[in-house]
Amino acid sequence: MGLDALLAQVHACRICIGAAKPLPHEPRPVLQPGPKARILIAGQAPGLRVHASGRPFTDPSGVRLREWLGVTEAIFYDPREVAILPMGFCFPGLDAKGSDLPPRPECAPAWRAKLLAAMPKIELVVCLGSYAMRWHMGRAWPGSVDAAVRNWRVGLALTPAVIPLPHPSWRNSGWLKRNPWFAADLLPELQARVARLLAPRA
Repeated sequence: MGLDALLAQVHACRICIGAAKPLPHEPRPVLQPGPKARILIAGQAPGLRVHASGRPFTDPSGVRLREWLGVTEAIFYDPREVAILPMGFCFPGLDAKGSDLPPRPECAPAWRAKLLAAMPKIELVVCLGSYAMRWHMGRAWPGSVDAAVRNWRVGLALTPAVIPLPHPSWRNSGWLKRNPWFAADLLPELQARVARLLAPRA
């Protein structure tokens, strides 16, 4: 099955509506697959702003993420260059405290392997959050986001290479200030790899 046909099936998907705990609103999958993309952003699930816009990372966290990657908005939203597949394609709703719920459990088993198989050129996976890290790092997943980011070089030996990042939300600003090695060591490596993967078509 081609990627376009697969994407049409994803947009028509309603499996979370019929679940024991159904999605609290009409599904609106938000993703950006790309059959020729070499870079994959693997996040958690769309937030409320992204659910409203229908476009990935249309929020302050997207601004920070693009700064971390060292790419323009035009490159980021070009599916020939960057694919974006969250672990859950639809906004999962809010918990009693007003925080985003985890990604829907039905989504990744139903669609992720099929979509990844349709994107064979991926060479670098940028992982945001524990769900994405657990899926893409496999046995190399150390059990926590903090441990994965601190030991980020482990992911470079995987195929495709994986670089785990803290979520670019403002909520992690304190962690970033307490860990200056992130900007000094990890980000230069991330930006260099991204630049190399983009260079042939730049």
